Amino acid sequence: MKKKAVFVINLISGTSDKAAIPGLIDMYLDKEKFEYEIAITQYAGHASEIAAKAKDDGVDVVVAVGGDGTVNEVARAIVHSDTVLGIIPCGSGNGLARHLLLPLNVRKAIDVINRCEVRQLDYGIINDYPFFCTCGMGFDAFVSMKFAEAGKRGPITYVENVLREGLKYKPETYTIEDESGTLQYKAFLISCANASQYGNNAYIAPQASMSDGLMDVIIMEPFDVFEAPQISIEMFSKTLDKNSKIKTFRTRHLHIHRDEPGVIHYDGDPVMTGADIDIELKPKGINIIVNTMADRSERQPNALQNAAAELFNEINEIREGIAQSRRKFQQWSKAIQKRLNI
Repeated sequence: MKKKAVFVINLISGTSDKAAIPGLIDMYLDKEKFEYEIAITQYAGHASEIAAKAKDDGVDVVVAVGGDGTVNEVARAIVHSDTVLGIIPCGSGNGLARHLLLPLNVRKAIDVINRCEVRQLDYGIINDYPFFCTCGMGFDAFVSMKFAEAGKRGPITYVENVLREGLKYKPETYTIEDESGTLQYKAFLISCANASQYGNNAYIAPQASMSDGLMDVIIMEPFDVFEAPQISIEMFSKTLDKNSKIKTFRTRHLHIHRDEPGVIHYDGDPVMTGADIDIELKPKGINIIVNTMADRSERQPNALQNAAAELFNEINEIREGIAQSRRKFQQWSKAIQKRLNI
């Protein structure tokens, strides 16, 4: 018997034109396995409505065609059901798709749908908002808000906001409670990761798994301008967890208190919330089509990341040059003081 599939297409997500996607689906979807229909979203939240109706109608697979926001809308409507999530990544970051090593090429992504290999995976909830990739507060939530306000998408917009706002952002103090006790941190950001990255291969939690029943909690302590390039390099090279400014642990439930209400994000979507934040992981709560034949080339950084890495390396060289000049100045200063018997 053929499976029923609904492709939910968000035409305005990401930076690329999606007008050709319905034709590609018709051309490359295996018609012997699937009968399908296409639904185009018309407004925020529409993808959730389409997915919820599909679930109620007994549709086997709902495919989110868009970015992490579209994926989130579709996924939250079908959790704890037999309906399966498929993804054709067409967003600006594609964090969940990249974690799952799904192809960014539409035809190859349809091939993954055709194979329809399904796994039960985890998801999380932050103050009643489901997330499937990451959630958090502090600087990354602040940047998510700026990104949403920018009116245009793409990694360049994200990098612009990070560089412009990063040095001005003031860390907050958080009280964090989990099963092991309560601790207080002054933090630049706190991220809770079900998957390993924000998107664009920026790995906030390189060791995170969507099938271990736990979320990775990342606390980034305040750092200075000279430390920022190294942190950025480590995020793209999947070594951030080795940095001394990073504290990590795993848990299933977390309560966080901050001094006042503020912004949080779930899968990159910002929302204002109160001073108290509850985050919980839901083990094996959603069925997702995965790529068991992942090509390692899908893991390679894109041109923007390569350029950023080169820039950060140059900044590091400048930083080392400044440090050497500072050491020489200190040596000269001591020598002069010794000669003058100061």
